[in-house]
Amino acid sequence: MDTPPSSGVELNALDLIAQASTVVQLVLLVLFLMMLACWFIIGAKMVRLNQARKLSRAFLELFWAEDETRPWDNDSMKDIHAQLPTYTGSPLATVFRAGYSELARISRKSTPDSGDVHNLERALRRAQNAEMTRLENLIPVLATTGSTAPFIGLFGTVWGIMSAFVSIGHSHAATLDVVAPGIAEALIATAIGLAAAIPAVMAYNYFVRRIKVVRHEVDAFSSDYLNIIQRHLLAE
Repeated sequence: MDTPPSSGVELNALDLIAQASTVVQLVLLVLFLMMLACWFIIGAKMVRLNQARKLSRAFLELFWAEDETRPWDNDSMKDIHAQLPTYTGSPLATVFRAGYSELARISRKSTPDSGDVHNLERALRRAQNAEMTRLENLIPVLATTGSTAPFIGLFGTVWGIMSAFVSIGHSHAATLDVVAPGIAEALIATAIGLAAAIPAVMAYNYFVRRIKVVRHEVDAFSSDYLNIIQRHLLAE
């Protein structure tokens, strides 16, 4: 059986990118930068959330251990507050610090009133919102990359195919040598777009779920902390 003649076309990815049009190269550069940014955010958020989980668990053990050893009073709160530097990075420790600062202000008054309780609730809520905002920082970049990267890659693909057809028109031939490089460089843009979008979407969904868990933990701790203060420290 005769072997079909070779077309002589070698589709090397790096060569195709180097020979691509300026528009396609700009598209690939944008997608590559988006991919790098996403992987940086993924790594940073993974480290931050793991740190928050580890430190928050340790802080909860300290907090409830204090409850088991003696009744809640100002001294027990001071003991926990003195150890807060060990738990820097824990959202629960930050909420405790905010409540402790407000409690210290209230304690200087002779007779706390209902307005002080509302101020304490607001202080805890502000600390909660600030911690959640910090944890959610840069997460929208993942969502933006996941939703836009495929379309940016598609734009590069469309532009590359247009350039391929222009080359066909100029050469007055539709051989594989003429068509293949342009089509291949066009498809690289789509591939890079998908390579940037898929990890971004997966990481976004993962981090949203983990941050939601942290939010529930902070809400629960804030409620327990407020109840302890109202029952044991503001009851008199």
